[in-house]
Amino acid sequence: MLIDELDDQPKIGLRERKKIKTRSTIQKNAIRLFQQKGYQETTVEQIAEASEVSPSTLFRYFPTKESLVTEDDFDPMLVELFRKQPKELSPIRAFRQAVREGSALIPQEARQEIRERMELIMSIPELRAASMSQNSETLVMIADLIAERTGQDSGNLAVLAFSGSIVGAILGAHTYCVLHSDADYIDVIEAALAHIEEGFQ
Repeated sequence: MLIDELDDQPKIGLRERKKIKTRSTIQKNAIRLFQQKGYQETTVEQIAEASEVSPSTLFRYFPTKESLVTEDDFDPMLVELFRKQPKELSPIRAFRQAVREGSALIPQEARQEIRERMELIMSIPELRAASMSQNSETLVMIADLIAERTGQDSGNLAVLAFSGSIVGAILGAHTYCVLHSDADYIDVIEAALAHIEEGFQ
């Protein structure tokens, strides 16, 4: 779990590390089977068997079949990094810096896994729908962070509009990476946020 790599995060115990490893194994097997057999053709039971866990255990880690693709550990990491940014930074600059710092913590293998998940999401209607629902939750999360940082209400239109622009930048980065197979997803997100800060020309 990448958030454990932040300098002042307490070290997690063996039991928690086993949970993290199990979660990662389940997701990797799910992605592999979806790519090999097809999303609709792959069952939760097949993923559980490949991961050497019971279906009930799988559902403790991932509540739905869609979440096997749409969920990851990066949001909690970015939230913590955003909160650590100097108060004098503007919200958009703080987000850019958080993404930049988070990028340094993500190994190359994990970057490739992100791309594979994004490509699945774009190609499968059920996953696109689940991702759009997740984006709405992300917008609310970002609005709460902005409100926390600026002292404004999270329901303020300006706060919500700004939060929506960040979600839009992430969606734009997502689409760009699908169209450009050599692009790095995390780097493109940071570049998209830069466009928001600088203004579209």
